[in-house]
Amino acid sequence: MRILVADKLAESGVAALSVHHEVDVKTGLTKDELVAIAGSYDAIVVRSQTTIDADVIAAASTLKVIARAGVGLDNVDVAAATKAGVIVCNAPQSNIISAAEHTVALLLSLARNIPQAHTALIDGRWERSTWTGTELHDKVLGVLGLGRIGTLVAQRCHAFGMRLVAYDPFIAPERAARLGVELLDTVEEVLERADFVTIHLPKTPETIGLIDRAMLERMKPTARVLNVARGGIVVEADLAGALADGVIAGAAVDVFATEPTTSSPLFGLPNAIVTPHLGASTEEAQDKAGTQVADYVNLALAGEFVPSAVNVQGGPIDDVIKPYLPLAEELGRLVTALGDQGLGAEVTVEYLGDIASADCRTLGLSVLKGLLAPTAGEPVTFVNAPLLAQDRGLNLREVSDSHSDDYVSLLRVTGVGRDGRTIRVAGTVLHPGERERLVEVWNTPVDVEPTPYMAFFRYTDRPGVVGTVGTVLGEAGVNIAAAQVGRSEAEGEAIMALSLDEAVPPEVVERLVATIGATEGRALTLI
Repeated sequence: MRILVADKLAESGVAALSVHHEVDVKTGLTKDELVAIAGSYDAIVVRSQTTIDADVIAAASTLKVIARAGVGLDNVDVAAATKAGVIVCNAPQSNIISAAEHTVALLLSLARNIPQAHTALIDGRWERSTWTGTELHDKVLGVLGLGRIGTLVAQRCHAFGMRLVAYDPFIAPERAARLGVELLDTVEEVLERADFVTIHLPKTPETIGLIDRAMLERMKPTARVLNVARGGIVVEADLAGALADGVIAGAAVDVFATEPTTSSPLFGLPNAIVTPHLGASTEEAQDKAGTQVADYVNLALAGEFVPSAVNVQGGPIDDVIKPYLPLAEELGRLVTALGDQGLGAEVTVEYLGDIASADCRTLGLSVLKGLLAPTAGEPVTFVNAPLLAQDRGLNLREVSDSHSDDYVSLLRVTGVGRDGRTIRVAGTVLHPGERERLVEVWNTPVDVEPTPYMAFFRYTDRPGVVGTVGTVLGEAGVNIAAAQVGRSEAEGEAIMALSLDEAVPPEVVERLVATIGATEGRALTLI
């Protein structure tokens, strides 16, 4: 597949993408140029310079994934991508250490006036008394946003002997307490209590312009504020005015409402420290961003779940869930194939046994992918599967039960065909080795390994049928990898499940159905 790298990416990331795909590195493209070539690519990788909007997405007819080699997604139209079934992912872990360390570097610089003293000295002025600083020890650090970066900053500042308070409505008080942080109810309380305030909030409609003049006036006149999160959360003009008027003592800013910029009311103020968005600008962060995003693009192009996808409705992927993802999709495909006249409005997925204790939402998405892929007429992804199901009036009902009679964990999918018959299949994963097994087909127990090519026949149990099937398939040049017969009673209805090395042509299936007197026969491709 073809990948466009539209912004500068670490060489390690380009190399990781190039192992299995054709990669074009074309930076500095205008929007018109990007729209003109977007249709040739299966994936587009950007950083912060290139914008992927609805026009670009509409032009990219084969696009499967948009990847941002970094944390933010301000330059990607996630809603348009979701509607088009395109995965949007980022590298959320790549720069957290670098951003946290840059925050601490600015904090120390702000407390000790390091940039100002440096500038004075190289200009020939020995201003030792002018740039007297303040200790961090026993000061109150207010953290707005106790996510990954905010937590790392809090941990590092705890080592300085700082007292920690924070605002984050999504963090449990117990977790904050384990970090040595007192959780406060409002942003205002943090501003009023803190000697230093560091911002680590996402940029959302609710946080844009959050820290304005009125908020700054709640702070102590000796307090200082830092923003290494996103430009626009702090109103730059209000911050500059507060610094000039002595409302607060100082500020350190790494991000701006418009970037890149060489003009801001903050520039030139003696109590303001500014840096050009250096939070992620370390060799280690750049390398990690490139390799992480390459791993996620490779997963997306292989049709696998992408852990950092921001527009997928599934839950986290842990060691319990991961082995069941391929099986879930195979079971979905199997139900659709067995109900060749179409399915009713509801399909039920059961998570039984140990697996029921996990967050199984992503397994449900995998089942949906399998259910829809054979008949959708377009690529089905973890992103657009719920939308396609909604358009078709298909409801996925999910049931979890910690009890399972025969298996440690069992995944069962049940649908009703338009002819009124129930279609139920089930599978499990055996350990060690994570070996997949189909254990129920057409409501009948079987035990066979799912393979890309399979065939199933429903017939009256009697001697000689297995040999006849082997002979017909052998004459057709189709090799049987494994075969298993399930039945409820001797000479009653039997199910033959075949794992095959090749696809079975339709005419061979028809011949087998006629030869063995099968009531049903299906040849399936589960990839």
